[in-house]
Amino acid sequence: MTMQTFERDNIQTFRFVRCGFDAATGVAQLVYAFDQGPELIETITVPGAPFALDAAREQAVNRAVRLLHLIAGVSYYKAAVPPSIRIEGYDIDKATAVLLEEIYFHGLAEFAYRNGLDLRGRIQFPANAPEMAAAPPLGLRDHALAAIGGGKDSLVTIEALRAAGQAQTATWVGGSQLIRACAECSGLPMLRIGRMLAPELFEINRQDAYNGHIPVTAINSSILVLAALLLDVDQVAFSNERSASSGSLVADSGEVNHQWSKGWAFEKDFGEYVEQRIAADLRYYSLLRPLSELAVARQFARIDHYDAYFSSCNRNFHILGEKPAQRWCGLCPKCHFVFLALAPFMPKTRLMRIFGRNLLDDAEQTGGYDALLEYREHKPFECVGEGRESRAAMATLAQHPEWREDTLVARFVREIQPRLDPAGLAIEPLLRIGGEHRVPVALWERVRANFAA
Repeated sequence: MTMQTFERDNIQTFRFVRCGFDAATGVAQLVYAFDQGPELIETITVPGAPFALDAAREQAVNRAVRLLHLIAGVSYYKAAVPPSIRIEGYDIDKATAVLLEEIYFHGLAEFAYRNGLDLRGRIQFPANAPEMAAAPPLGLRDHALAAIGGGKDSLVTIEALRAAGQAQTATWVGGSQLIRACAECSGLPMLRIGRMLAPELFEINRQDAYNGHIPVTAINSSILVLAALLLDVDQVAFSNERSASSGSLVADSGEVNHQWSKGWAFEKDFGEYVEQRIAADLRYYSLLRPLSELAVARQFARIDHYDAYFSSCNRNFHILGEKPAQRWCGLCPKCHFVFLALAPFMPKTRLMRIFGRNLLDDAEQTGGYDALLEYREHKPFECVGEGRESRAAMATLAQHPEWREDTLVARFVREIQPRLDPAGLAIEPLLRIGGEHRVPVALWERVRANFAA
């Protein structure tokens, strides 16, 4: 097989060829292949990595690199979804195989749905090693790598950690200038981790490959775990709220969650694996897990420092880089939802200044908002809140003189609200803070006080 003759249906095996980390350069190399085809080499570069590692740290780094190798492989595996998976150069135990099968199966659920694939029983990682020994604590320093994505959620996390007195570094993967601008605006120490995908992947994708959504948060989580070990940091903090655990209900297919690797199931299983198998004192958590999307929006509305910098519009973020004319396209589900979620909590003039227009007074946006409201549509395959959150936000705006005459709010009152149970439209229950999370106890007590203020 060559890159010029990629025929996905003829490929039988996906190979994890090898992986390694060069402490002298801070570069991790991840190598994959299909059948006996050419090697696909991805690199991860962690600036400031130490030139030497003690024995315990070296063992943890080796385990983290292998975990990253296995998780990041999803970017390549999905091109053909072959029936066989082979791991070369090292073996994995049953617990690792179970975690990987969970990540690939659920993380590729939307991809499978869109491509008409059935992944049940297809993804099987060979488990040939005895159970891995429990990881020891490494004496990591009290510091958090705070993943920043340029949107409202990670900025809420950064400011909450700051208010709680938690030392942190704003950290991101890739070359996004929008993310860098937000990180610079935060005034925090910054860490940009380089990720270079195998260039052959883009040619494969232009040919016969399957394409679609992959669990990017799982990949970035494993990258930041490696970076934390290298930089002597004891926390990796993400910004995934409890709404991320709710998927889209699709007829005849059950639930498909676009954000599965942002949900609680992934956070719990991945975080426990890191503590048990990589470093006992390395905590992986989402600071916003006990909050709904609306509660996060309320928290963000209290901050105006980032209004001219942040964007949650996914058209700003692409695998080959970004070049947006505006920070908000005003047409995608993320723009629709963020506008609606912020509207109950900030002045209309401020929100329109951020977006440059009033999305709720535009009849052409009707279909997009119907999907958010789950009115004749299922929830979009996007990182947006639950349907009940959108309905509660719209019902709240319907009571506000500043909003109730706008085209889509008026339509909601006229056509949709009469079909709904009034008890399900209250916004207050959705703003309550609580539920499962992995935030260190002492830190959560300080953060919760700030959220509740």
